[in-house]
Amino acid sequence: MHAADDIRGWLIDLDGTLVCGGRAMPGAHAFLEACAGRFVVVSNDAEHTPAELAGDLQRLGLAVPANRIVLAGAVALDEIAARRPGARVLVLASEALACHAGEHGLRPVRTRPDVVFLGRDRRFSHQRLALAANAVRAGAELVVANPDLVHPGPGGAVVPETGALLAALLACTGPVDYRLIGKPEPTLFAAGLALLGLPKRAVAMLGDNPRTDGEGAHRFGLRYVEIAAGVFPQAQSEVARPCETGVMALPA
Repeated sequence: MHAADDIRGWLIDLDGTLVCGGRAMPGAHAFLEACAGRFVVVSNDAEHTPAELAGDLQRLGLAVPANRIVLAGAVALDEIAARRPGARVLVLASEALACHAGEHGLRPVRTRPDVVFLGRDRRFSHQRLALAANAVRAGAELVVANPDLVHPGPGGAVVPETGALLAALLACTGPVDYRLIGKPEPTLFAAGLALLGLPKRAVAMLGDNPRTDGEGAHRFGLRYVEIAAGVFPQAQSEVARPCETGVMALPA
């Protein structure tokens, strides 16, 4: 990391940056403590709600309140609810996100949907693929939480992500227009920045993926700081420390 004494707030990626394979990354706790609340977790997570994820992070020793978490899946459903109140939605995602859709006035259905929402669906199957493909071919709008093919798992394994399911769906539908919410698109960056209440020049994106975290940050006008190999430096407690003026200082 390079010196950046003027960084006053952070947007922080989740998988591969704060956590990996169900464990907190080395130095993650110290980094969050050093941020002194001046951060928002901005993730392409398309499976959990912010409240769920806050609980999971707490069990890993990472104190991140739900109101400081911006997730692609939940944001995508919120955006659908705002644009199309009461829409019939085929939710290809977790039960938690299906409930989130209902709580925001959407109607989760299996037949004749207005919208097909694609997230990280662990129950993805031939039947669910057929439902989605035929609904899109019949004119349903397609909204996709994120383009990620995989995210890092334990021991070098990969975890299939929403983008891998999208590839299967598009193989059945052929080329179709779809709305993409997650990084590198600007929606999550804008939501995180609004929660920080800081100008772009004072905020950096911390992540491990230059194609989503990095490209999205640069497009949106934020600096990007990459965690090499997905691991925080050893002297993590010194990587971001409050200075006397209340602005975080980074050692060269």
